[in-house]
Amino acid sequence: MFKIPFLDVPPLTSAAGTVRLPGSKSISNRLLLLAALAQGQSRIHDLLEADDTAVMLDSLQRLGCAWRREADGVLVIEGLGGRLPAAQAELFLGNAGTAMRPLAAALALLAARDGGRYALSGVARMHERPIKDLVDALRGLGCQIEDLGQPGYPPLRAVGPAPLRLDQPVRVRGDVSSQFLTALLMTLPLVAQQDLVIEVEGELISKPYIEITLALLERFGVTVRREAWQRFTIPAGSRLRTPGALYVEGDASA
Repeated sequence: MFKIPFLDVPPLTSAAGTVRLPGSKSISNRLLLLAALAQGQSRIHDLLEADDTAVMLDSLQRLGCAWRREADGVLVIEGLGGRLPAAQAELFLGNAGTAMRPLAAALALLAARDGGRYALSGVARMHERPIKDLVDALRGLGCQIEDLGQPGYPPLRAVGPAPLRLDQPVRVRGDVSSQFLTALLMTLPLVAQQDLVIEVEGELISKPYIEITLALLERFGVTVRREAWQRFTIPAGSRLRTPGALYVEGDASA
């Protein structure tokens, strides 16, 4: 096309424009589950549209949580107030760890408290992602969780009712994934008739993600007391209540 051996392109001296950052995946799926478990209607702005949020929304619908997307893109969730209309469900979560871990904790606790049967599975890669430390912590509380494949990995099933043991600290490892601690922090308010203590074993990794979790819980009316990064106390009588409008922060790392 051009009869020249090469073409010099001068370096750019400036660039200008506007970039709209996608919403944070970590914040998006935390907000979806908290809004579904909370009392009241939530309006979530700037929610990330991705596989992780899609499987979370599908799962919430299968559990009986009503939601709709309005013309301006705002997602409206009708909170369940900590009670699931569906007594049983089979949930497919793809490869979304931000959905698998907290949903496993929520369904294990609610099945133990109210009864139910909830199976969680994903793609083959998800079935290679460890969940043993979270399952061990939940079983220590009295939750009944069945292994449907290799022990310590999804798929699994939460069944109930079962008597919960809430009079002693629940211990969870912190050096494998911060999602295990996040899952407990987000879901233990469902059964907080008394102060509930979580003790972290080992060095807690990914502390900024735990800070996100604690900040979002405050938005929903639950203030967790933290002693360094080793001990977390969920106060007696904690209940998740929506603040109404919620905004997902843009994820610059994306």
